[in-house]
Amino acid sequence: MGLSAQHILLLLIVALLLFGRGKISELMGDVAKGIKSFKKGMADDDVDVAKSVNPPTIDNDTSRTDRTKTG
Repeated sequence: MGLSAQHILLLLIVALLLFGRGKISELMGDVAKGIKSFKKGMADDDVDVAKSVNPPTIDNDTSRTDRTKTG
């Protein structure tokens, strides 16, 4: 007793009649914005984790000399 194509079509028509085209397009736009912000948040978290695992190092110690060179 699954949903056939006719049942799905009937549900879509009822939803369209209840909410109208404008409301459904607004809803889908909001869903798309939510997905984009979720993906952006996940990408930002990945960058933060990468920075915490391998923080950039800056070597400003100029008092050391290179002892590998002879000459």
